[in-house]
Amino acid sequence: MFKILVSDPLAQEGVDILKKVKEFQVDVKHKLPPEELKKIIKDYDALLVRSETKVTKDIIEAAANLKVIGRAGVGLDNVDLTSASKRGIIVMNTPGGNTMSTAEHAVSLMLSLSRNIPQADVSVKKGEWERKKFMGTEVYGKTLGIIGLGRIGTEVAKRAIAFGIKVIAYDPFLSMDRANELGIESGELKEIFKRADYITVHSPLTADTKHIIDKNAIDCMKQGVRIINCARGGIIDEAAVLEGINSGKIAGAAFDVYEKEPPLKDNPLFKCDKVVLTPHLGASTEEAQINVAVEIADSVRDALLGCGIRNAVNVPCVDFELYKILQPYINLGEKVGALVSQLAKGRTQEIQIKYSGDVAKYNLSPITVAIVKGVLSPVLQETVNYVNSLIVAKERGIRVEEMRATMLEEYSSLISVEIKTDTGVRSVSGTLFTKKDARIVKIDEFHVDAIPEGYMIVAHNIDVPGIIGMMGTILGKNNINIAAMTFGREKPGGKTLSVLNVDSAVQEKVLNEIRNDKNILDATLIKL
Repeated sequence: MFKILVSDPLAQEGVDILKKVKEFQVDVKHKLPPEELKKIIKDYDALLVRSETKVTKDIIEAAANLKVIGRAGVGLDNVDLTSASKRGIIVMNTPGGNTMSTAEHAVSLMLSLSRNIPQADVSVKKGEWERKKFMGTEVYGKTLGIIGLGRIGTEVAKRAIAFGIKVIAYDPFLSMDRANELGIESGELKEIFKRADYITVHSPLTADTKHIIDKNAIDCMKQGVRIINCARGGIIDEAAVLEGINSGKIAGAAFDVYEKEPPLKDNPLFKCDKVVLTPHLGASTEEAQINVAVEIADSVRDALLGCGIRNAVNVPCVDFELYKILQPYINLGEKVGALVSQLAKGRTQEIQIKYSGDVAKYNLSPITVAIVKGVLSPVLQETVNYVNSLIVAKERGIRVEEMRATMLEEYSSLISVEIKTDTGVRSVSGTLFTKKDARIVKIDEFHVDAIPEGYMIVAHNIDVPGIIGMMGTILGKNNINIAAMTFGREKPGGKTLSVLNVDSAVQEKVLNEIRNDKNILDATLIKL
């Protein structure tokens, strides 16, 4: 008998799927205090949540029997994924269940901004009749800039085109072929800021997307631009938007998500009549709630009954016995993919994967999906997983090629990943020492021996004395400890690649201090 706890409101259709299984005992307990959840979680095999329950490290450590955590939605901000993975707990989400609802909400907000619908509604209900005050603007013939062209961004684009709107999109993984297929234009951020009448964001919140729309970005925008955020709070700097509205630069803005949720009662957005606000309603439709409930219930049911794993963000979908064999290669492949992705510049067009030696004898598909997940995850975060990585790559027009060679002289197994972008080619190769000890052995043309974990600084420099001392001094004065280092060079006095493992994140100003040395060609911070 498996015990399942549903700790957040879930559509009854999903609960019913679980209750119909005779091997399951389903308990529905909402609004549990953290201490109460911590106390009872040891008795459960599966936990289903939405966004209210915070599945923290403490909760996971107390979950002695927990096998599956199911999130009825996309975001995993409320689940400690690292702790769950360390405990061998499968974490699942529903990446596609609320696509249509969120896309429709974004378009609704765009139309509301254009025609002042919320403000006019309030005015009429007060008994007023101020038609001139609420003069609107047509969306027909305007330009919509979309930042992030995943599932939701793509559906927004389709609906905008139906309105006669010109669409220009920015996505680091959007190929020109895919853009042409959708009937949109692919552009850089600065081009969107310069040309768009409306800007909507549909990307995950990452270090790179945090305040991607800030004061500097707004200064580059068209006069009278309108901005919409139905993605994640924090992608847009709310204070900068208010400043832009007050200055007349921005004609209006709409927020469904906020930097702090729920927003504080004294949030200045509440007092601005040119801002449309909704309480995180992107997925709040009857259809979306049923979709995510049914999808997560099906996934959790099948996982517990041994019928396969779907939509897992931390476990590939393979037979368990094969997984035990492939796990070291899967982990290595994902790290190789993430490393080369963070080194590459420009728009990814092709991912070439080469397996050599012993690893080439196995079923390689689980490793390939892990590599592609590694490539895409630094930008797409929780929207890409072991199930959908190849689909996401295909949707963006990225070619994935797989090759194998069983003969190898230098290493017993080698995984090499090459990324082709519109600006060049980068490659990384990795192997296993003692079958589990992952190592990066080659970056581009440089042979190295690097540990792929935590924070790494990868720097190209001229081979002259004092480079390591210089970097060590800069890191030391900023309280950043070097855990390991390795070097590769083409020839004495030529170009050298330096790889440093460090114990903590490195601020951009510290990286810039390293980059400013005349012998440093470039320096990149990697997070694995």
